[in-house]
Amino acid sequence: MSDDIATLRRILKDCRTIAIVGLSAEWHRPSFFVAKYLQQHGYRIIPVNPRYAGQQILGETVHAHLTDIREPVDMVDVFRRSADVPPIARDAVAIGAKCLWQQIGVASREGDEIARRAGLDSVLDRCTKIEHARLFGGLNWAGVNTRVVSARRPV
Repeated sequence: MSDDIATLRRILKDCRTIAIVGLSAEWHRPSFFVAKYLQQHGYRIIPVNPRYAGQQILGETVHAHLTDIREPVDMVDVFRRSADVPPIARDAVAIGAKCLWQQIGVASREGDEIARRAGLDSVLDRCTKIEHARLFGGLNWAGVNTRVVSARRPV
């Protein structure tokens, strides 16, 4: 798993276009506020959810499947059950993504293997919003122990 600080920082710095699989249009769902946070921090969000295909979430058109996306995707961020991840991982490989990121509570070892064998970075059971705030944001100012000790802000 790619979960050391340097690797997470590199992934979040380099992966600027993120397809969010399972993104909900409901404002109170975790996928929605993660997507909104990432969008507010300069990331391009591409919603993927067959339930909302063709509609708009956060101003972006929703795709039914990863393979429907017709632009480069850096990261596939998964808000689905662990059992649903292997085919998503195969699609992430097929579209040329650089990273498969499984959100908190999502940890498919098979999906991780598929991604890694194809040369993708793979992150399990972590939140992109929390990791971004921990490594680039202001969580430390709120008194949260980010486990990042430095005399200067990361670039």
